[in-house]
Amino acid sequence: MTTAEAIAPPRQSLFAKAAAQLRMLYIAGTTIITLTLGMLAVLIASVLTLGLAKSWVTYHVGRAIGYTVLWFAGVKLKLEQIGEPAKQPAIYISNHSSTLDIFIIVALGLPRVRFIAKYELMYNPLFAVMGLLTGQIFIKRQDSARAIAALNRAYERIRKQGLSLFMAPEGTRITGGQIGPFKKGAFRTAIDLKYPVVPIHFAGVRQLCPGKTFVVNPGAVYARFYAPIDTSTWTPENLDGHVEKIREEYMRWEREFEANSSL
Repeated sequence: MTTAEAIAPPRQSLFAKAAAQLRMLYIAGTTIITLTLGMLAVLIASVLTLGLAKSWVTYHVGRAIGYTVLWFAGVKLKLEQIGEPAKQPAIYISNHSSTLDIFIIVALGLPRVRFIAKYELMYNPLFAVMGLLTGQIFIKRQDSARAIAALNRAYERIRKQGLSLFMAPEGTRITGGQIGPFKKGAFRTAIDLKYPVVPIHFAGVRQLCPGKTFVVNPGAVYARFYAPIDTSTWTPENLDGHVEKIREEYMRWEREFEANSSL
């Protein structure tokens, strides 16, 4: 072997890296195009309906955006209902470990739902326009007082319109491969609104698109809906125990999925 051959990187690995970069650019490009078209669709629908069809727009345009992005990424979303489905407005929660989560969430097509999103998304004009026109709720997670105030202002509208809420109790994407600590905001909101909590477990997502990257491998992801959890006996005093119990369930679901995937 010559010196040049010894120090040259393997040709296959260079091709693999180039292919990965091209795939990432392809997915990023198609996502931006999809979001731009989605924003225009939301804008047109909002004008035509005088802003009175926010739930309809959220459901139909959101699902179209979510499934389109996943389709371009080669990701198939599989929905599984485990236990009785929710029959009333609820607080939907999920784990959060991937950039794909936001597209999976809107693709779920939850009825009459509003999403609690981090305020930083307002700096992205595409998300800002769509979020404001469809009545989504943006909060500053670093400022608990202002986040609570924003939710309190939304409570009257939520109750009056019979809306559900979607929240990620981990608060941010978890990159360590495990379920992160749960913040109490989603569960305090359930107490305030007297809503049940509906856990949704996203399985297989971080294996295809881990953490904050936008490198997506093709494959299947699962959104598993569990039975609503009654919160009528929850109080601020016993809340910690309920939150930890739900988090333990998520940790168990993660372990079970990983064990079954390795078989």
